[in-house]
Amino acid sequence: MDLPTATAVVEALKRRAEGDLGYPTWLDDYGCGALAEAFAERMAGRYSWSPDPGHVRTFSDINQALQVLLHLATRPGDGVALHTPAYHPFLGTLKVMNRPLRPIRLVPDEGDSWRYELPDLSGCRVLLLVNPQNPTGRVFTRQELEELAEHVERHDLLVISDEIHADLAYAPNQHIPFATILPERTVTLTSATKAFNLGGIRCSVAHVGSPAVRAALAAEPPFVYGSAHVFGVEATIAAWRDGDAWLEETRALLDRNRKTIAARLPEGVGYRVPQATYLAWLDYGRPGMAQVLEREAKVLLNDGAAFGPGGENHVRLNFATTEPVLGEILDRIRQAG
Repeated sequence: MDLPTATAVVEALKRRAEGDLGYPTWLDDYGCGALAEAFAERMAGRYSWSPDPGHVRTFSDINQALQVLLHLATRPGDGVALHTPAYHPFLGTLKVMNRPLRPIRLVPDEGDSWRYELPDLSGCRVLLLVNPQNPTGRVFTRQELEELAEHVERHDLLVISDEIHADLAYAPNQHIPFATILPERTVTLTSATKAFNLGGIRCSVAHVGSPAVRAALAAEPPFVYGSAHVFGVEATIAAWRDGDAWLEETRALLDRNRKTIAARLPEGVGYRVPQATYLAWLDYGRPGMAQVLEREAKVLLNDGAAFGPGGENHVRLNFATTEPVLGEILDRIRQAG
């Protein structure tokens, strides 16, 4: 986000910096402690889910968590089902780790959102669920999640559910944690980094509902994957416990921005207003437009081709900025045609 940091987070970091920077009390707990409690409180308060804090583990970020989980719970050649177009670092992870992608293609529906049809999931070991979805901003409904759960059980899959954008769902859309549907098959990944603009703090949590995955993690040396940073833990706890006023103000800005895009895009550019996130998925109907817009409009967008099957003719626009800056972006896009 191109926005200031929440005051509650800044104050928490100042208190820690001016106080004790020695070894934190939670170090022997592998970086959980109060962070796990704050996570559990937030899930219960916002999503009617009561996760066990004892099942929480920490990682530097979602990508590291995914790689560790795939390393421990799968083998090279095991398939991973994932809705596409997809968050491109995940696609890179699957390629490097030789976990073949089984795409679940998201395509425009007859309304203003997205639909998909599940392929044959034979040979898959994992459903990698990104909900809310990046880059489309889709928030999956309970019916959709329950249908996915049926296929997960039929094919004996582990679910790794990236729910990092949950706090950025716009009413009336409601985020539903997948762990409320299949708790013992689900590892939930989340972080304060997206909703609170804290990408540099390097702190995420994994709620490991699967007993087999918990056992696999417990069998590893305790610090082989690193441990949470004291500033990351402090910032995350402050965001989750004291940052909601900032979040509500920010989400109201993002809500206005997503609608402004719909009103000001050039004619012929496809856009389905996202149900969550601060990402606009724009369909130009032809590839290479990110390079054209960078050259002719001096606007830097993500090339949709990086997002895998279904992304070739698209660009992704980050609209987490002030209204004047977004207005300048859209003016330049319109002038470039």
